[in-house]
Amino acid sequence: MTAQTFPLNAWYAAAWDVEVKRGLLPRKICDKSVVLYRKQDGTAVALADACWHRLLPLSLGELHGDNVICGYHGLEFDDTGRCVYMPSQDTINPSACVKSYPLVEKHRFIWLWMGDPALADPALVPDLHWNDDPDWAADGKLIQVKCDYRLVIDNLMDLTHETYVHGSSIGNRAVAEAPFEATHSDTTATITRWMIDIDAPPFWRGQLGKPGNVDRWQIINFEAPSTIAIDVGVAPTGTGAPEGDRSQGVNGFVLNTMTPETGKTCHYFWAFARNYKLGEQSRTHNLREGVSSIFREDEIILEAQQKAIDANPDHVIYNLNIDAGSMWARKLIDRMIAKENALAQAAE
Repeated sequence: MTAQTFPLNAWYAAAWDVEVKRGLLPRKICDKSVVLYRKQDGTAVALADACWHRLLPLSLGELHGDNVICGYHGLEFDDTGRCVYMPSQDTINPSACVKSYPLVEKHRFIWLWMGDPALADPALVPDLHWNDDPDWAADGKLIQVKCDYRLVIDNLMDLTHETYVHGSSIGNRAVAEAPFEATHSDTTATITRWMIDIDAPPFWRGQLGKPGNVDRWQIINFEAPSTIAIDVGVAPTGTGAPEGDRSQGVNGFVLNTMTPETGKTCHYFWAFARNYKLGEQSRTHNLREGVSSIFREDEIILEAQQKAIDANPDHVIYNLNIDAGSMWARKLIDRMIAKENALAQAAE
């Protein structure tokens, strides 16, 4: 039996809000097939994507008002998953239901709770408020990555790789050589790295638009099980950024939330938010496309890594000092899974 790699009692992003329309959107979340749609009043719904009768995916059917009609025999399900119509009979079997998943729409994402519905507290939705905060301009995309979602977390918790994977855009030697500090709580882990009086890499030189050396920061905030908000930016050296005054620099947040699709594939939702030149829509577009190109470099690395892991199942993965953040992230994920399993055993 394969060890469980993700907790179910957690909020996972299932879609960007604009992806869910008056149509049936199929998606696999945590090894479960779901179908998403919006009711006539705009409220989003998530049901198990399998008809109670013969298991045909409901996403192959059609919307009728707020209900889904199965495309095989016409059974009709309401937004709670209850069957409200069966062909050629007046009595509806009371067991004719499909699972309805708790859903919250927040920070421009549709979040689903795949575990015990009684534990689905909307207050636990990860904080990605920069994505729709009027003081920030943000946009992003969804990447379907053929790797374990935890490999994406490893990648984001240790940005040393920028030096080698992203040398033409956001990386330089200063990233790999700078010291960092690792801290954690019961549900979070943080890696803080400051690079003082360095040459700005091309991406940040273009954003700052000023000559001279910079002080650069990367503050990586992990929220278990799979959300990472990275506070990034540069300011001219000596203008006070390390002491808290970033007013002479440019500040962004790289927002990331990874949703397991299967044990070896994931939905990677990301956005880049900035708090400068908010009215420049062309900058928002160019930043999204530029960051997308950078993340494509990561995607190639991560998928190659997953193939190598699959080909070498007995290989022991070693950790270096730079892996402190990913090690803590994995510990927090494992704790969530262990707690969930303990609750399940106690219930049995």
